[in-house]
Amino acid sequence: MPDVSLIHATAIVDPAAELDSSVTVGPYTVIGPHVKVGAGTTIGPHCVIEGHTTIGQDNRIFQFNSLGAIPQDKKYAGEPCELHIGDRNTIREFCTFNIGSPGDAGVTKVGNDNWIMAYVHLAHDCQVGNHTIFANNSQLAGHVHVDDWVILGGFTVVHQFVRLGAHSMTAMCSLLFADLPPFVMCQGQPAAARSMNFEGLRRRGWSPERISGVKAMHKALYRDDLTLEQARARIAELGRSQPETAVDVAMMQSFLDHTSTQRGIVR
Repeated sequence: MPDVSLIHATAIVDPAAELDSSVTVGPYTVIGPHVKVGAGTTIGPHCVIEGHTTIGQDNRIFQFNSLGAIPQDKKYAGEPCELHIGDRNTIREFCTFNIGSPGDAGVTKVGNDNWIMAYVHLAHDCQVGNHTIFANNSQLAGHVHVDDWVILGGFTVVHQFVRLGAHSMTAMCSLLFADLPPFVMCQGQPAAARSMNFEGLRRRGWSPERISGVKAMHKALYRDDLTLEQARARIAELGRSQPETAVDVAMMQSFLDHTSTQRGIVR
């Protein structure tokens, strides 16, 4: 049971909601009956948390957030879809995270240790990994997948079903209609590839050998005027000839294997 001394007197928490005793709830926040909140999480004033929403431990949720509302999908007919938020996330003001839809897995997911700034929208069935940074006004349409360590510049807009690979990065006001492969930095409307996120990899302690492998993949995909199939063959050979790159090559190959031929990749 929650500690009532940590819940402001003006907050409305449904008796059926499951809040750890250490959860703090600010003034005028409304929490629905199907909500679960883990230990150490703080919820600011004027938030609405509803739907089948599960929030993990040690999250910091600032004021004026709407979490767990029904999807902005005309086909939605009241199915008990869900929103799952992991641990140690920071969610700044005016964010809107919708539950999933029956047209997909039915769950919108946010992983752990994400830094999500103001006015971010996660539409139904988005899947966000760990250690991401979403700058102000980043907007994700339905079914978008964002892998670990991705950074979205302010006002980035992502079309539905697009995928963003691990360690990729967008510049301010980027508009993505195609998949963004791992490591790639992009900019523009529509977004075009500019480089790889080499500085980010260095800050995460990557060895020069691994970064050299990423440079080789960038050269194959973007610099040597190869078709995508030719680039994939060269990347596969890199993994065989330089074992230290094998993990990163495998990640790139897996991403490219699951890219729609109709949507393609950011080029």
